[in-house]
Amino acid sequence: MAENSLGLIIKLVGMKKGIFWIMGLSLLGTLNSCKKSAVNPMSAAQTIVATPIVTLGLYEYASGTNKRIFLPITKVGSQAVTYYSIFDTGSTGMTLDANGILPASMITSSGITVTGDSVVVNGITVTSKTSVMSYGDKTSLTKEYGNLAYAVITLGDQTGSITTKRIPFFLYYKIQNVTTGEVAAAHSADVFGVGPGTSYAFTAIASPLSYFNTTTGQTSGFKLAMLGSTGFTSTGTYVGGLLTIGLVNSDLSSSGFIMHPLTYSPTGGYSANIPATITYGSQSTSAQVLFDTGTPSVTIIEDNKVTGAGALPTNTKVTVTTNKGFVYSYTTSSTANLTSVENPNVTGDYRTIFSLDFFVTNEFLTDYTNHQIGLKNN
Repeated sequence: MAENSLGLIIKLVGMKKGIFWIMGLSLLGTLNSCKKSAVNPMSAAQTIVATPIVTLGLYEYASGTNKRIFLPITKVGSQAVTYYSIFDTGSTGMTLDANGILPASMITSSGITVTGDSVVVNGITVTSKTSVMSYGDKTSLTKEYGNLAYAVITLGDQTGSITTKRIPFFLYYKIQNVTTGEVAAAHSADVFGVGPGTSYAFTAIASPLSYFNTTTGQTSGFKLAMLGSTGFTSTGTYVGGLLTIGLVNSDLSSSGFIMHPLTYSPTGGYSANIPATITYGSQSTSAQVLFDTGTPSVTIIEDNKVTGAGALPTNTKVTVTTNKGFVYSYTTSSTANLTSVENPNVTGDYRTIFSLDFFVTNEFLTDYTNHQIGLKNN
């Protein structure tokens, strides 16, 4: 596809831990009406039923055992674009490559040229504040280098879209695997990070979905439907109704989600990591679990007792049981639910990270207002 093809993006998903790891309001009013002479004060009361802000589709894509889900970005500031952003529950904040968004004269091998504190180009405010976004662990680390920026963003395409208010995001000029030295192609790793909390690069940056205004009966957050497996094709498949932006009371109380309160940290705010116990084969370990759509194929179990790290054999049963009683089990195979066991003393990462395969058969919810994540079996 044009500037940012799904085929180009999927080539970059093989790295460990998935480093390649809306403004509408709708109220339905029901008013019982009758002739003025026969009004019953009780029946005349207005009933307000809250609905989500919007529901959008996503694009599902697969190459071998790697899977991705993408949200199209079709306008940045005043500029129409077509970029497919990796929908990522495992990171916080939107990142976009500056190439094709800013004039080429502003982008150099060492950074984005900004005179003074900020400059406005094509409706995009680019600040002089620079930072680095890091993805991965000690065994495979990728970094994006860029600036804090602000713009109005249109999410979605002709299948359905919504426009944000002016929001902060990370505008990068270079993305590089610092382990191998390889520099990735432009827009091959634009990330739409919807995790809770704030970005480690800039505390001003949070999930793009957290900036939508809510009204009575709505809660800031999103719900991701079960992805299923049929849409993951090598050509990419649009699947409608997967992403619901804005939660309603039933999502939080009567839809079958098991809620997990999140822990606050002075760095990064509320964390998406959930305490759990993992069993794999005959082994068991306590864990901090991240359910991550940005990890394309391999679930990583971190176990500090393990000495022979590596891939689990096929037909190994794996079960995660969270501290709130959510239970999910699967069996490894050669084509799906690939799982590896690592030692955090080697990787430098204590989190157990479940890949996108988890979302094929489960529902997921993030409540930004009440700082909780909901998990639901299907």
